[in-house]
Amino acid sequence: MRALIERSREIYNSEGDAFKTFNEQSHLWRLQGGRQIEFGSIQYEQDRFKYKGRPHDLYCWDEVTEFTELQFRFVNAWNRTAVKGQRCRIVATGNPPSAQEGQWVKQYWGAWLDAKHANPAAPGELRWYARVNDRDEVVKDAAPFEHKGKIIHPRSRTFIPARITDNPYLNEEYIALLQSQPEPYRSQLLYGDFNIGVKDDEWQVIPTAWVYAAFERWKAGKPVIVNENAEQNKKVTPQPLTALGCDIAHGGEDSTVIAKLYGTWFDALKKYPGSVTNSGEKAAKLILDEWDEKNPVPIAIDMIGYGVSAYDALKEKDLPVRGINFADASNKKDKSRHYGFVNVRAECYWKLREALDPEGDERIALPDDPELVADITAARWEPTARGIKIEPKDEIKKRLGRSPDKGDAVALAWKAARGNNFKSYMWNG
Repeated sequence: MRALIERSREIYNSEGDAFKTFNEQSHLWRLQGGRQIEFGSIQYEQDRFKYKGRPHDLYCWDEVTEFTELQFRFVNAWNRTAVKGQRCRIVATGNPPSAQEGQWVKQYWGAWLDAKHANPAAPGELRWYARVNDRDEVVKDAAPFEHKGKIIHPRSRTFIPARITDNPYLNEEYIALLQSQPEPYRSQLLYGDFNIGVKDDEWQVIPTAWVYAAFERWKAGKPVIVNENAEQNKKVTPQPLTALGCDIAHGGEDSTVIAKLYGTWFDALKKYPGSVTNSGEKAAKLILDEWDEKNPVPIAIDMIGYGVSAYDALKEKDLPVRGINFADASNKKDKSRHYGFVNVRAECYWKLREALDPEGDERIALPDDPELVADITAARWEPTARGIKIEPKDEIKKRLGRSPDKGDAVALAWKAARGNNFKSYMWNG
């Protein structure tokens, strides 16, 4: 922020306009005609609350990939004005993300940045989006529409790409410096390439490439079971549900996520706002909707915090629910049998890592989900005298700007199902 302020001094002091002052304490320029320019920062996740209820008709985000999606959306909620005819606008600039935590930007502007997007947009093309059922949905135009009794007003969005050579103020020496950088930084900074891989942290629990490989396996479709005893006419039946993993939220900003596992194939994750599951009974009902009493598979629920009431509600119905406390001690070992785990959370995520290892034989498949990528690649680990330790969930939330609910649900489902025999499963095709 200091660099931006010093640059603003260079600009305004060269204009010869006496009607401008800068308040060093509030980082605020007061300009002629009552206009103001404020410089602000968000160092920690909770710092977003400094901007609550303070309207601005323009927000400019510098290096937007360094902010979390929650910070970006929260502050932008006050992009408004009481001045009739005044335009309200949000502008964000930045380089491609250097870590998985910034990948939300690629999803937010997916039509322009994602090479695999189903309906790509041209640079500068205007598109309209509306928030429906806690998701950004593309709509035809700016016309307000009704959804569940509420009037929703779409907002426009676009993306304008730029390369380093588009900046007339940067010299060839700087370009040469960027050309000397290792990949993926060279392509990111020189060409603004959002599709080149983000370098993994050396202590990342699950490598990003393993997750994308699991996405490719998922495309083959839900597995089937082949009856090997029928030699002439092999009987093929759909793989039944194997386990459910449930991460529960009660109100607030977190989400309830249900992961359905079929053998080693995860179905698309079911995500609900915490406000929908503000009681154990409501969460239990959503889980029961995904469960089949004719096939009583285990249901794994995180027992830290809000999951307890949902666990109790399902237990009363005499369902095979397993309460899993991530903070409990673990007596398991890793695949090599050499290392233990500090707690159940470390065990769950490490076992998920082993299941995603391309050298393994479990062939786990995951649905292509940008949030899931960030969730299960955000965790870092370290070896300790007590075993493998994974950083606390609160630290992951600080980097992501939200709770890794989808990652936890997948890890829970995999723990509930481990030990089952998957050898009879085949992939469609």
